[in-house]
Amino acid sequence: MSIDQEIRRKARELGFDAVGVAAPDALGTAAGEALARFVRLGLHGGMGWLADTAERRADPRVLWPPVRSVVMVAMNYGPTGDPSAAPMGTGRGVISVYARNRDYHDVLKKRLKALGRWIEATYGAQSRAFVDTAPVMEKPLARSAGLGWQGKHTNLVSRQFGSWLFLGALFTTLALAADPAEDDHCGSCRACLDACPTGALPAPYRIDARRCVSYLTIEHKGHIPRELRPAIGNRIYGCDDCLAACPWNKFAKAAREAAFHAREVLTETPLVALARLDDAAFRALFSGSPIKRLKRDRFVRNVLIALGNAADEDAGTEARPVVEELLDDPSPLVRAMAVWALGRLAGGAGTAALGGRRLARERDPAVAAEWRAVIRGRGPAS
Repeated sequence: MSIDQEIRRKARELGFDAVGVAAPDALGTAAGEALARFVRLGLHGGMGWLADTAERRADPRVLWPPVRSVVMVAMNYGPTGDPSAAPMGTGRGVISVYARNRDYHDVLKKRLKALGRWIEATYGAQSRAFVDTAPVMEKPLARSAGLGWQGKHTNLVSRQFGSWLFLGALFTTLALAADPAEDDHCGSCRACLDACPTGALPAPYRIDARRCVSYLTIEHKGHIPRELRPAIGNRIYGCDDCLAACPWNKFAKAAREAAFHAREVLTETPLVALARLDDAAFRALFSGSPIKRLKRDRFVRNVLIALGNAADEDAGTEARPVVEELLDDPSPLVRAMAVWALGRLAGGAGTAALGGRRLARERDPAVAAEWRAVIRGRGPAS
């Protein structure tokens, strides 16, 4: 068995569902130019690190000069059922499939490092493991390694696993035979573009992070733009709509890794209970989950938007007392969304008197702006 075959065998033994090899120069100039254009147009939103690390992302040899091969690995996290947003009225929020259990960074990184140690012990070669937190263009490299192609939603699509793959990269000093790159098989399909609730996919293969629900509910640290809040619905962490719409998912399989199976406590806890989480309760509930990195205030911001969007459902009646409690929250981020949610639940006229009293003593300009919008009667329609 060749070295290449042995590495593939070991990777699968460690639990990876797919493995391929790309040359360090496989990206050429196209990936770097696409990233530069993305940043130049401001489509990256507040993710400044993309601009800061563009040069290193465009060429693995800049990130780690000794690299001679890039071993790309993937783990399937396919859901057991339809992951599309649950209908409003359930009183529950929707969490992206990838975050319904353990943090995939920890799971993949541990196994990828084990593969690197094995390569070093067996062949005396050095390696570096990267899982999403380093300036590595995993998706273009995965395409170059034959694991799939970047679909029109910009995520990796696999003929075997659909749109449900976590990626990792192992840079090594071993000279390995590169796999042929995967072709694009999207054809004329635009299902993912049509599925986006906020119009964040204005054209095939282009994403505007500033409108993406995943970016807004995870990466965005400030107040979510008022005009986008209604379209977020009850999605409280991420969004799978574009991924779930991909026809290639008909070949997908449910994840075999137990760490990626949904935990009921994360998917079934009512929104009103999630809104009441203090910092300690938030950290306890989401221990080991990627959601924990969001921190309590941003998460409750998301939950309040979902509660505001439940205004016409039974959940809205139960939500109002909880929302009113959060009008006094220490966090301006939470208070502002509590005001917006209350305006949706009670209507502008129903909160005008309350708003007048609170506006007089509110010192945060963003919270004050939300009160003014409610007083003017814009709350329910905004």
